[in-house]
Amino acid sequence: MSGPAYRIVTDRLVIRCWTPTDAPLLKAAIDQNLPHLRPWMPWAHAEPQPLAAKLALIRSRRAAFDRDEDYVYGVFDRTETKVLGGAGLHTRLGPGAREVGYWIDHTHVRQGLATELTAALTRVGFASAGVRRMEIHCDPTNVASAGVPRKLGYVHEATLRASLILPDGTARPTMIWTMLAEELAASPAAATPVEAYDALGARIL
Repeated sequence: MSGPAYRIVTDRLVIRCWTPTDAPLLKAAIDQNLPHLRPWMPWAHAEPQPLAAKLALIRSRRAAFDRDEDYVYGVFDRTETKVLGGAGLHTRLGPGAREVGYWIDHTHVRQGLATELTAALTRVGFASAGVRRMEIHCDPTNVASAGVPRKLGYVHEATLRASLILPDGTARPTMIWTMLAEELAASPAAATPVEAYDALGARIL
């Protein structure tokens, strides 16, 4: 696969790079999901924010995407009129690895969307040049989130004690789930239909 995937399509989702015109949709989605997000997402404690802040955030994330520094995606329904969540193929693990992050709108949980989304990002991540390892990090008490990597064939490699510090100073543990490139083909993630397109709209997966 050449170049990052700007647009990813699955059976029920469009996963794509944010654009400035998405700012109102993003703000509405986050505002409506704050009780759902705050227990698990440290960044949600700084919400709600004004629309201008959301626009600035999207521009910053788009710039990082275009510079191949980090890959943050919006998750939409197939009509792209509703934000169903957010996701990322994060580069903070260093060369040769990606961390998958995800959240799903509270009105669409327990429908398998997080699993579908994460399977797609797993396939796209491994198709990127040089990526040999994928990771998913989650709170052990977030049973729904921890169920996603388990379903897809990731291995629970470790639980780090007091590794995440929340804005109020509370320390939380973190589960580390991993998959290696040679394990993808035999995993449930490999069976998820995925189309991926580059910045010019050319299909790359």
